[in-house]
Amino acid sequence: MMTSRTAQQCGQADYGWLQARYTFSFGHYFDPKLLGYASLRVLNQEVLAPGAAFQPRAYPQVDILNLILRGEAEYRDNEGNYCQAGDGDLLLLSTQPGVTWSEQNVNRNAPLTRIQLWLDACPERENPLVQQLKLAQDHPHQLIASPDGEDGSLQVRQQVWIHHITLEPGQEWQQPLKGSRAWLQSIHGQFQALSANDEREELGCGDGAFIRDESAICLKAQTPLRALVVDLMS
Repeated sequence: MMTSRTAQQCGQADYGWLQARYTFSFGHYFDPKLLGYASLRVLNQEVLAPGAAFQPRAYPQVDILNLILRGEAEYRDNEGNYCQAGDGDLLLLSTQPGVTWSEQNVNRNAPLTRIQLWLDACPERENPLVQQLKLAQDHPHQLIASPDGEDGSLQVRQQVWIHHITLEPGQEWQQPLKGSRAWLQSIHGQFQALSANDEREELGCGDGAFIRDESAICLKAQTPLRALVVDLMS
């Protein structure tokens, strides 16, 4: 079963220094029916103005995955550690008690655009505080996060597999699913999503879809396409 959620249906924010679109409840945007989906707590697309920054803050027990679409970001914790990520970089922060993080657009002349996901983290698992990965070029599929770091992916503290799909017009990709639920997120482009029983959803840039009780999902690109498939065991 698939149910789409368009970009226009999402929560919106414009603070001048920050423009944001919230798929689930976040910050001032609250919908009691949309507190996340399985272990996916947050999915935001945000644009930070040149030089803008999020001040240091603590986080709940989550893994925070940042996908940099355009620009350059710097992340600093309260223990003096820092790292930078640019176009096509994936940065995974494993939150820890007592550790705060700040985020800054280090470019004073151009905005920073990124997608951020929060995933519930198993409290018994310990991961490196920071993991970083570069998106592969010219590959239609890349596993970017998984519970055991398979195929060089980032290792998350939850039974979640995140796939990055890149297709040209007319191309198709069928993604098998391990869990009973999944989230499909369009980053760029127009495409058709088909379920095993031939349900169809037309998705455009910024749109998403809830997926439930499917063994696989097929994507058919109508324009150049980038998308995420978040495969959720729970």
